[in-house]
Amino acid sequence: MSSPTQSQTGQSEPPAEPLPAQAAEATASGNPPVGRPPRRYGLDVLRLLAICGVVAIHVFGTYVANDDRRGSRNWWLATAVDIGAIWTVPVFVMISGALVLAPRLHQAGPAAFYRRRFARVLPALVAWHLIYLFGVRMLLRGEELTGKGLTLLLIDGKLYTALYFLWLIAGLYLVAPVLAAFLAAGGQRRAYGTAAVALGWTLAAFIVSGIAGLIGVSRPIHLGAWTMWWPYVGYFLAGWALRNTRLRGWQLPVAALVALALLAEAVWRWGAKPDLPVLQALLPVSYVGATVALAAICLFLVALSLGDRWRPSERTGRLIVDLSNASFGVFLVHLLLLALIQAAFPQLPVGESLLTTAATFAVVIVGSFAVSLGAARVPYLRAIF
Repeated sequence: MSSPTQSQTGQSEPPAEPLPAQAAEATASGNPPVGRPPRRYGLDVLRLLAICGVVAIHVFGTYVANDDRRGSRNWWLATAVDIGAIWTVPVFVMISGALVLAPRLHQAGPAAFYRRRFARVLPALVAWHLIYLFGVRMLLRGEELTGKGLTLLLIDGKLYTALYFLWLIAGLYLVAPVLAAFLAAGGQRRAYGTAAVALGWTLAAFIVSGIAGLIGVSRPIHLGAWTMWWPYVGYFLAGWALRNTRLRGWQLPVAALVALALLAEAVWRWGAKPDLPVLQALLPVSYVGATVALAAICLFLVALSLGDRWRPSERTGRLIVDLSNASFGVFLVHLLLLALIQAAFPQLPVGESLLTTAATFAVVIVGSFAVSLGAARVPYLRAIF
């Protein structure tokens, strides 16, 4: 069976967006340094929820992929967790756009921006590709990869499950200075318009690909390591365009209900697999599907709107910031911990028992945060977390 969150992009489960620790724009007390905006705890909480969703996707996905459990009540519960978290990739990219496209981050020019961002992404990209290649695929799983096979995996950005997202974010960072300059010259109206055009164009491109398949002239869109980023430019721009948009009164519960309804429909359609080929072509259950995009935008706006109303204590705020900054490391290490658990305890019924799968999720999420927070205190090691 294909992976639970297989999208038309050819990629599987969504990973967490690697936002740098440097993206902390204010102190945890909420008193920003001079010239910096106040901390937006809504973004931090949303990032924490999203990384938990990412880990859940990979852990509960082992149960969803078990054909022997398909259709059972527990299978549907696992599917609700798995497919119900499909919003995580779009939202992580939107969070990145809301932070990275700020004009002040580009005042020193593209070179300074690249030095800061790629000093964070490139060491992690290289190190974790090596860790998952030699540590997991070869050592733990005993896989033997040929030179040609390894080259294809690298070109396609598929060396290991979620690592493609590092290529995705690197591509967005490359175009960020151009986008930021264009947006800064046009104000909020340009931001809304550009985001709408970019996102609409992307959704339309994948709709055309889906319709082509229906009429027997298959034209799949292939994304590799160097092109992984382009379908997410619309989300990147939307994060910046919507960063200050707030829902008031009835808008807030309506947006939340719309998001939940759209995600519930995605869970049903993915799980039941109804014979609705036209609907699937027009509204694919994928990161680049219109219903998923609308759900992600609604959740983004709800989180920011609620976050503006919340003023945590200094202690709570510091904890949230620390955990939020650790999310990059959680994304990088959680699949390694899952692989280690499966290798060390092969008799453990992960993917067979929903209770065991849920317990494994708890261990992986707590362990990943512990490793990430600990690594952040170790010189040199923190460079890849």
